[in-house]
Amino acid sequence: MEDLKIVQTASWVPDQVIDNDDLSRIMDTSDDWIQSRTGIKRRHISKHENTADLASKTGQLLLEKSGWQAEELDLILVATMSPDAYTPSTAAIVQGRLQAKNAVAFDVSAACSGFVYGLAVASQMMSTGMVKKAMVIGSEVLSKLIDWHDRTTAVLFGDGAGGVLLEKVPVKAPTLLGLQLKTFGELSNELSAGMTSSGNTFPKPLTELTPFKMNGRAVYRFATHEVPESILQASAQNKLTLDQIDVFLLHQANARIIKQVAKRLKQPLEKFPINIAEYGNTSAASEPILLDECVEKGMIKRGDILALSGFGGGLTTGTIILRY
Repeated sequence: MEDLKIVQTASWVPDQVIDNDDLSRIMDTSDDWIQSRTGIKRRHISKHENTADLASKTGQLLLEKSGWQAEELDLILVATMSPDAYTPSTAAIVQGRLQAKNAVAFDVSAACSGFVYGLAVASQMMSTGMVKKAMVIGSEVLSKLIDWHDRTTAVLFGDGAGGVLLEKVPVKAPTLLGLQLKTFGELSNELSAGMTSSGNTFPKPLTELTPFKMNGRAVYRFATHEVPESILQASAQNKLTLDQIDVFLLHQANARIIKQVAKRLKQPLEKFPINIAEYGNTSAASEPILLDECVEKGMIKRGDILALSGFGGGLTTGTIILRY
């Protein structure tokens, strides 16, 4: 039997750190206001580095830590809602910079669920036999999509990237233990960024992008109800109990959401690591950054059962359960 293995993890964030006091100097907010509502203390904000830059550095780290050569890669996926351009894809830029000439590369757009969706796409392509070794990265420069005078969104987001190397290897027991993806397109207006306009004149002006807009209450209600359901459905596929899951790696959108999900699942909060205080919401990058931190700190060990669950723009949810 062959199945999926996470061979390596890595992450990269910009050097520039903006704390809550820095934000209070440019908008009507405070450290207490932000921390009490989100759990965020600071975030990393890019200077000159774009999404492909962060993804490429993560990809290079993954190769260096694993000892893999770029030519060994069959697939590169980048999950992002803040690509460098409509075309080329961020993944194609990364493929070129890494000189991974044998890898097919494309982006996955599912906002904060993007990393789980990327893992799902990679696992399905690996199951067909067309892919043996894959790189999946979540990378975001959200700071370029923010209205820095809108405190309802500007305080929430940060920039960063994280990723994994995947390989199909012989195993004694399955490692992919559950997968659930769901899209709620009727709620798409509740969270948006980078909306374009088709215009009604000819010749048309070049389109402009809209900044982040979010109905915070609606997204909070969505997340606290749909994320537990997503995890339950994924775990039921192999009759796993929640007690058998060692670590729940949730998208880092808001510390209050994570605590509420833990409460609804009746699982101890200690099984839900939280790092949003240091990074803010980094969308598709948040779960791989958290995974890499937990691996580096020894909080996740080989054999542990992990539930990675993303949620956000679309609206979308996605949960994948893996034996690490």
